[in-house]
Amino acid sequence: MSQNILTNRHDFLILFEVTNGNPNGDPDAGNMPRLDPNTNRGLVSDVCLKRKVRNYIELFAPKRLSDESNGFNILIKQGAVIETEQKKGEVAATEQQKDKDKQAEAAMKWLCREFYDVRTLGGVLSTGDSVMKGSAFGQVRGPVQFTFGQSFHPITPLEVTITRCAVTKEADKAKERTMGNKHIVPYGLYAAKGYVSPAFAERTGFTQNDLDLLFEALLNMFEHDRSAARGEMIVRGLYDFEHVGTQHENNAEQNRRESRLGCAHAHKLFEGININLTDDAKAKGFPESFSDYEVSCEWTDENLPQGVRLHKRHID
Repeated sequence: MSQNILTNRHDFLILFEVTNGNPNGDPDAGNMPRLDPNTNRGLVSDVCLKRKVRNYIELFAPKRLSDESNGFNILIKQGAVIETEQKKGEVAATEQQKDKDKQAEAAMKWLCREFYDVRTLGGVLSTGDSVMKGSAFGQVRGPVQFTFGQSFHPITPLEVTITRCAVTKEADKAKERTMGNKHIVPYGLYAAKGYVSPAFAERTGFTQNDLDLLFEALLNMFEHDRSAARGEMIVRGLYDFEHVGTQHENNAEQNRRESRLGCAHAHKLFEGININLTDDAKAKGFPESFSDYEVSCEWTDENLPQGVRLHKRHID
């Protein structure tokens, strides 16, 4: 695992499915699965995906190598007070710098070094009357950004009534049981896209090791997130396009520039991953499982755009 700052651009596509579950409930709609009202295709917010990554890192963070190396704490988590953690960074910065602008920069760097999610996903750090308030360093733009996940076909959210043989209050004892409901999607295959910018990685200290950990988290984010609403969520594909440069190895400087900038447009790379219904599924009119899809990748070592490598990080 490399502690070097990430230097290559990455664009990735992640495929995941839900069976009889709710991948991302909408609190404004009674926790119904999110969907696009125009197409009835299911949606999963980028915030939801980031939450899964944070939860995985919190559970399975690697050991920190030294006090000077990057830490793997999570800032945005249940019960955390952002201002409290921010002040720790300011105290550390004040001990090193006297100028307010330099203090703000030092505090930002301290928070990025200590918290994996800050240096990976960014965050708003300018809270209260701190040295970071009003500073350009109070908002950190992370090198990793996600799009919304969207299902390939319309979903059919179901509201299922459930009963409980116990009651909440003594006054309800005569009822003997209470009723409630839950919302599920019978089946849906979703895709989300992600982008990793080495330009912003330089600002937050995001390393190759951090990127490897991100992909590990994405591949396993549902394995330890089981619940009654998410009993069967599976990652089915993770396609990572790495930009490495088009020049001969002797022209290292130009290669570094190209790998940082990128050698092909992300949308063109993603269009090479084809997901279609099988003939049997088309006859039915809707998918019921992953076997109703044909997933194919048209990219090979011979036809990939020059300067791009494809890493299939999932297990076929």
